[in-house]
Order: sequence, then C-alpha cells, then structure tokens
Amino acid sequence: MNDKIALFRGKTVRKTIHKNEWWFSVIDVIEVLTETERPRKYWSDLKKKLAEEGYVEVSDNIGQLKMTAPDGKMRETDCANTETMFRIVQSIPSPKAEPFKRWLARVGYERVQEIEDPELATKRARAIYKAKGYSDAWIEKRMRGIAVRDELTGEWRKRGVREGKPP
Repeated sequence: MNDKIALFRGKTVRKTIHKNEWWFSVIDVIEVLTETERPRKYWSDLKKKLAEEGYVEVSDNIGQLKMTAPDGKMRETDCANTETMFRIVQSIPSPKAEPFKRWLARVGYERVQEIEDPELATKRARAIYKAKGYSDAWIEKRMRGIAVRDELTGEWRKRGVREGKPP
C-alpha cells in the first residue's frame, strides 16, 4: 500500500502516491495549518471563496482518493498533489500558515535567482548533499554525472532523438 503518514508539527497528514506523485489529504493540511475544530467546514468555505475569486484550477485539480480514516476504514477524501497543495496553503489566512508561506516565498525566490544565475543551482545542490551527509568525493562524482548526462541528452536533442520507442 502506498499510504503514508507525514508528521507536521506533531500532527498527521495522510499522503499517498497517485499518478506517480505524492497527493496529500487537504483536510489534514488545513487542520494542521489552521488548528480549526472543523477542518471540513473550513475547506468547504475556502473552496467556495477560491472559486468566487476565479481560482477554479484549484478545484479542478482536487481528487477524491481513498485513504485510511481515523476510524481505520478506507474513505474517499479530497486530495491534492504538491503543486495544488502549495496553492491551497497560500490562500489560507491563518497565522499558523505564515511560516510555511514564508518558506514557499523563499524557495520561489531562490528558483528565480537560479534562473538568472544557474551556478547558484549547482552550489545549492552541493550544499544539500553535504547537509544530508554525503562525502565530498560522492558529491563530486554525482555532480560530474549530472553534467555528463546533460551533455549527452543535449547532444541527442541536437540529433533529433525523441523520447519513447521507435515506431
């Protein structure tokens, strides 16, 4: 089973693999970020507000997936992939959501910086690998492997190679 529980601030957030990506229980995330007694009602009101403001893509990207409920039974619940979940979190007007929103803003800013200066992405990748405990030799080998793969796929693109099996 692909169901997993993520812990955030000591509270559980159900997640599952769907369409080869992580999907999260919207109700669980709302409960963690708002500490409301009625997360389902909060989500219902937020969905209406988002639709009224023209953010229909959020509603369009929500899926009903079966997850283990607190009573142990499998029940359908609103779920969203990471991108949609970030959009939902951005729309939650709660002080509890602010640290997460600041983190999203910082990550977004870092990606814009990396577009302007791709060297920053390389430096950031090295720092992340180092923080995860990888040795300098492993990091160097990994970074060289990425560069070589980039060169190879670039050459394939220039020569007209396409993804998938040949006809």
